[in-house]
Amino acid sequence: MVKPNKFSIGIFDSGVGGTSIWKEINALLPEENTIYLSDSKNAPYGEKSKQEIIDLSIKNTEFLLKQNCKLIIVACNTATTNAIKVLREKYDVPFIGIEPAIKTAALQTKTNIIGILATKGTLNSELFEKTSHTINQKIIRKEIIGTGLVELIESGKLHSNEMNTLLFSYVNPLIKDNVDCLVLGCTHYPYLIPQIREMVGNKIQIIDSGQAVARQTKNILEKFLLINSSKEKSVHQFFINKEKAVLETLVSSKGNSITVTEKDF
Repeated sequence: MVKPNKFSIGIFDSGVGGTSIWKEINALLPEENTIYLSDSKNAPYGEKSKQEIIDLSIKNTEFLLKQNCKLIIVACNTATTNAIKVLREKYDVPFIGIEPAIKTAALQTKTNIIGILATKGTLNSELFEKTSHTINQKIIRKEIIGTGLVELIESGKLHSNEMNTLLFSYVNPLIKDNVDCLVLGCTHYPYLIPQIREMVGNKIQIIDSGQAVARQTKNILEKFLLINSSKEKSVHQFFINKEKAVLETLVSSKGNSITVTEKDF
């Protein structure tokens, strides 16, 4: 009988962006097995209603639970801010969510002006609004809805001219507004950091949640005695309900045992 601590960490996102979180988890916890669910067919969640997001999050969670996942990471800002409360009430497994790191930005800003690049669903959510009210009200938030960025990443156009043009249209106003911290409020967006860095130079600090989520995952595994102490090589399974080429490109690695499967779920 397989012990629960050898079960996998489950991760889901509205597409391939949550692999940025998976990479941080794998770097910090290389002994852990993982199962990643990419709901690319329904990406982006940021354009959907709250009830649609909840329904999709429940569907994703139940898929991962059927694989005996011991912990589930909601690697999607929109799903976290709209659905994680429901998931925690409905299931016994521990959940870890993703929120835009605006508290970190608020502590580090020198100009008292922070930028937040996120989806419509995240910025309009009740949880985001609640979190925003916990920061110093003297801090000005410049919120940008990154319409179209997720779709371009999902379609393999990460480094395209179309992406650069669209991204510049979102970032340039933040430069003009004297923003000195930019919070990336979508797990797809860390893949855009090289392009953003070229646009802003060293004037703006770019902040995402990946490492913090990995640390929290370790803390929760230790709390519930679920750390995998096996010496066996870790196994990583990826499932996607759309063409898998982009996902394979993002997670390919010589050092890991990885399988990517197209599956309608």
